[in-house]
Amino acid sequence: MDVKIQKSSFRDPSGFLFYKDGMLLRQVNNIYKDDYDYFQKSGLHDDLCKKGLLVNDREVDDQWKVTDDAYKIIEPEKIRFISYPYEWSFSQLKDAALTTLKIQKISLEYGMTLKDATAYNIQFQQGKPVLIDSLSFEKYHDGRPWDAYRQFCQHFLAPLALMSYTDIRLNRLQQLYLDGIPLDLATRLLPSRTKYNFSLLMHLHLHAKAQKKYEHGGAKGRTIKIRKSNLIALIQSLTNAIENLKIKTRSTEWADYYSFTNYSEKAFSSKKEIISGFIEKIKPQVLWDLGANTGEFTQIASRFGTECIAFDIDPLAVDTFYNFIREQKIGNILPLVMDITNPSPSIGWNSKERMGFKIRPLPDTVFALALIHHLAISNNVPLARIARFLKKFGENLIIEFVPKTDSQVKKLLESRRDIFTNYSEECFIKEFERFYSIKAKERIEDSERTLFWLQRI
Repeated sequence: MDVKIQKSSFRDPSGFLFYKDGMLLRQVNNIYKDDYDYFQKSGLHDDLCKKGLLVNDREVDDQWKVTDDAYKIIEPEKIRFISYPYEWSFSQLKDAALTTLKIQKISLEYGMTLKDATAYNIQFQQGKPVLIDSLSFEKYHDGRPWDAYRQFCQHFLAPLALMSYTDIRLNRLQQLYLDGIPLDLATRLLPSRTKYNFSLLMHLHLHAKAQKKYEHGGAKGRTIKIRKSNLIALIQSLTNAIENLKIKTRSTEWADYYSFTNYSEKAFSSKKEIISGFIEKIKPQVLWDLGANTGEFTQIASRFGTECIAFDIDPLAVDTFYNFIREQKIGNILPLVMDITNPSPSIGWNSKERMGFKIRPLPDTVFALALIHHLAISNNVPLARIARFLKKFGENLIIEFVPKTDSQVKKLLESRRDIFTNYSEECFIKEFERFYSIKAKERIEDSERTLFWLQRI
């Protein structure tokens, strides 16, 4: 039987994820036996699963064990699409943080605690954050501090504070610092007024100073004890700090795109109708919307039961869309922050710990709506390269060609010389027909734009 250990599952001696005969399984090692049994028998596991805070799992026959030190083999519910904190919007990271604190608070009620609080243990399933690592718990011992406190502050509080007080785009620092943003760096980047916020002063500024003081063994032999009541107060203090963080409701080019686009009401309606017709014929199972903005067209595919991943470069547009689907309880759309011209690479240990954009399970259908002119003109990517890039993703491509006569393209060319002699519908068709056949082509009413349904050859 073919066994493939998950590339990101090697740091915890308690166990690991692996694939065997196509099944995703988790091995629980003997070293974790006591904590695992307590986790199950205490009722914490069932309570968290019932509340939708932990992925469901079940024990399976130990014939699936990979090594001799296996204690149990469990089959967790499979996450549909793995995403990472540096791809989340502000509200997604905030919800993930609050979910982690809620789990910690409930764990203490059952005599357990989270031994780690990495943001990578949270994924989004059915539109909600959920803990995916059932080996993250250990028995709570009276007087012991929360070992995961520093990790929580680096993975959640620091990036959220930076996004709130400095710049929403600073969440991308998490791509550089996989163990969370160092607190000394975060406090240097935060404005001085955050020192007058008691929660941020305590959990970031003073915490950073304490780290610096004891980083070379200054705390050796020093035993820190904290009563359970104080530990609960610490969790509540972190919860209050996270809940009070907000982002500025500023305007951005893409978050306000539909307010300033050249689409008339008739053209907008026509575009929706054409796309709906294409989707009805394709019946996609998984769709990626590259340049989704606030998701107006992603929602069309979602209504057909399609699993949708909605990528956009603008973190505010993604945040707006995430808050919308959360309020509307739309579970089959996951909005993510992604720059298609510089997508998430494979990073971490041996460049395989966190999957790159193109490594994750691919869709059968792709939207590239009002995107190609930004790639070709704003980013100087030739049509041939765009076609070669897109053909890797899905069998079906729904793409919008925006000609130079369109007002949005004219706007792009206002501040630069027009060197794009090959940017035309004729050249577009020529380059894309190298990889696709044209299934349908329809002009958007009251517009100069054209929608194509292309199928990979």
